[in-house]
Amino acid sequence: MNTISPVRQDRVRCRVAPSALALLESARQGLASAETEMTPSGRFVGAHLSALRAAAAIVAARAEPTPPRRRRPQSVWELLPKVEPTLSEWAAFFAAGAGKRAAAEAGLPRAVSGREADELLRDATTFVALAATALGVPAQSMLPLQEAM
Repeated sequence: MNTISPVRQDRVRCRVAPSALALLESARQGLASAETEMTPSGRFVGAHLSALRAAAAIVAARAEPTPPRRRRPQSVWELLPKVEPTLSEWAAFFAAGAGKRAAAEAGLPRAVSGREADELLRDATTFVALAATALGVPAQSMLPLQEAM
């Protein structure tokens, strides 16, 4: 008979640094916030930043420390395929959308359409779920959204 409670079993299986879990939770909260954005730009930016945080969670959890060297900084989209090759296509996809996100953040009119924003929100939702799976984080172990007091 197994005497470990289901909650304890999840903790045993899921050994992810708290900083990575916080990034993953931030990604999830960002998606929830993006869903309520009224403007396409707001939805697009929120969705893209959520995907960026989820990717950062994986990189934070998996990256090996490297000796200090003088080299150019790398984006999370460049690092993600090195630590999780199965997400390489996702990294390329979101890296390609970084310029559009910058335009939307800058408030450029017609930077993104409603359709583009909605599609990116769906893609980012899928990616955040894949990131959680890649880290071995069960969906139910994610922190609940903070309720307004």
